[in-house]
Amino acid sequence: MTTTAPDDATPASPSGSTPGATSAALDATRTDRSDDPPPYAALTGERAVRRRLTTEIWIVLGLSLGRSGLYAVVAIIDRLTAGPPLGDQTATLNPSRSPRPWLDLTYQLLQLGLALVPVALALYLLSANGRSAVRRIGLDVTRPWRDLGVGAGLAALIGIPGLGLYAVGRALGITVEVQASALDAAWWTIPVLLLAAIQNALLEEVVAVGYLMERLRDLRWRAPAIVVTSALLRGSYHLYQGWGPFFGNVVMGLVFAEYYRRRRRVMPLVVAHTIMDLVVFVGYALVPAEWRDALHLS
Repeated sequence: MTTTAPDDATPASPSGSTPGATSAALDATRTDRSDDPPPYAALTGERAVRRRLTTEIWIVLGLSLGRSGLYAVVAIIDRLTAGPPLGDQTATLNPSRSPRPWLDLTYQLLQLGLALVPVALALYLLSANGRSAVRRIGLDVTRPWRDLGVGAGLAALIGIPGLGLYAVGRALGITVEVQASALDAAWWTIPVLLLAAIQNALLEEVVAVGYLMERLRDLRWRAPAIVVTSALLRGSYHLYQGWGPFFGNVVMGLVFAEYYRRRRRVMPLVVAHTIMDLVVFVGYALVPAEWRDALHLS
């Protein structure tokens, strides 16, 4: 004979527990999952995370400024062993890439665009935890006038002594003659030099300061070691210009890295770097040749 359960009877769950107990267990499971650490931290230990971050740093630098630094080291060895003294040699910062203007412009724009790929990679990697990398390193435009003012002040603080150091280096014969631009006169020359200044500023300040210092901080390096490492990296990829620019850029790197360590804001550094490069790229050509000769700038 079949017996039907009363209307108020509670059916048993497949495991033999009541629905209330099952619901409580599920709620507890959900709570536990919400408190779980990120997958990479759960599956790997601190040593593995540090190893992964170290490898990431080498990859980013190998695709950008670290690669330039290695080439610069080889270049200075080449210059020192080539025969003529450094003072008789020349380095060109913005060379022409084709005698045909439209092809030259195409090459210039391609180079500028592709040079920013490591910047995009660095920002992407810094945002892996879901936090905005732009806000993390202070690359946003939330303080435009303050960033402009600080950037202009840093440009004057670093740029004016830097020109003096370059002149001293030329007089001592330890710095090559730097030709700021070898582009032919065209309607796009000044815009391209402006873009080149912005590209240099973004690449160097985002990678050598923002990204590198954040990652070394993640690796729990001490602040002095982080600042010095960033500065030495900046000096390394300017070594092809001679010893004067190397030491000058190390000093600039120390100032910029210390500013970032204190303020955690890279935008004023981008502004300062852009201003200094614009003065060199565009303003250099406006200085009369006899003045440049008298100041040992050429």
